[in-house]
Amino acid sequence: MSANRTFTVAEDDDGIRLDRWFKRHLPETSFNMVSRWARTGGLRVDGAKATPGDRVATGQVLTMPPAEAAPAEGARAARVVEPLTPEEERYVQEMVIERTRDALVLNKPPGLATQGGTKTYQHLDRLLDGLADDDGNRPKLVHRLDKDTSGVLLVARSARAAGHFAKTFSSRTARKVYWALVIGVPSPEEGQIDAPLAKQPGSGGEKMHVDEENGLPSRTRFRTIDIAGNRAAWVELQPLTGRTHQLRAHMAAIGHPIVGDAKYGGADAFLTGGVSRKMHLHARRLRVDGPDGKPLDVTAELPAHFAETLDMMGFDRMIGDMMPMDTPDPAKSTEVKAKRVAAAAKTARKARKGERRSRGAPTDAPRGKPVGKPGAKPARKPAPRKPANR
Repeated sequence: MSANRTFTVAEDDDGIRLDRWFKRHLPETSFNMVSRWARTGGLRVDGAKATPGDRVATGQVLTMPPAEAAPAEGARAARVVEPLTPEEERYVQEMVIERTRDALVLNKPPGLATQGGTKTYQHLDRLLDGLADDDGNRPKLVHRLDKDTSGVLLVARSARAAGHFAKTFSSRTARKVYWALVIGVPSPEEGQIDAPLAKQPGSGGEKMHVDEENGLPSRTRFRTIDIAGNRAAWVELQPLTGRTHQLRAHMAAIGHPIVGDAKYGGADAFLTGGVSRKMHLHARRLRVDGPDGKPLDVTAELPAHFAETLDMMGFDRMIGDMMPMDTPDPAKSTEVKAKRVAAAAKTARKARKGERRSRGAPTDAPRGKPVGKPGAKPARKPAPRKPANR
């Protein structure tokens, strides 16, 4: 009979629950198995009986029965590692713009997905193997950016750091600033969008929409940095919540979709005159405290297409960086209420519905309505003539 196994708790695992330790280091061991070992006395910490909910400390020795010959039912399959090419390693290493003991900060290019999915083979999570340390420990994702969104993205260098940063992002204590180019000019020029978001039915969960009844609370702070006449505006966005596609859905809902965002703006999200059709949304800056309490404040350079558009429109990038990250003055900042946002979204839906109805119609008039000048009353039918007296 095989001897019991022993493991020493590493510094990165200090303070975590015992069941969490198994998920990290022995994922093939099911929770039911760990619970059974605890009930029968086979699971011990420094010689004392332990339970899955106990927390472990650095240097403690875990003792458990030998591994079973067959993996437990439902056990997670081992991760298949496909070696990166030299070009892929160089590609991901060039993304690094800041290194600390606990984190690597990357400038993610547009067009690269953060994680894999259906028909998505090339993604950042796979490329992180190219940033592994000398012991083979790869960085861990703690937040995401949309595929077509560029900019600051932080990855943790250890499990302990990942836990800290994940809690920071989920509690909204990390501060993020995005730059975007939007269609038209927002009015007021700054404020807060407070509009609940939910997955849009029929989109397969890939699109969000404003939903007053079932949506999750979603808030975005915006400020106009500069404008190009009435054509477009360069805005700063700060997400106060972290919903999927939040910035894109909110700006489209108030009638100012992000340039290049066909998903939420349709054909109206594009500008003529040589402006790139790529999405103009960039995570410009991230400020977060590390596990040691030291602040990390990083700025990411714009991708080429975004920088070219700002230059083309005569915008000075220094103006955007000079704006403070703190909350705008509430006395000057007008809230864009959810009702107004919902009304704008409803109007847009009606307009699109009218466009669909009119396709293929013999006239330009909406189906079922008379042709005439806007606002004109329908012509009255002539009164029937009375028969002449005979």
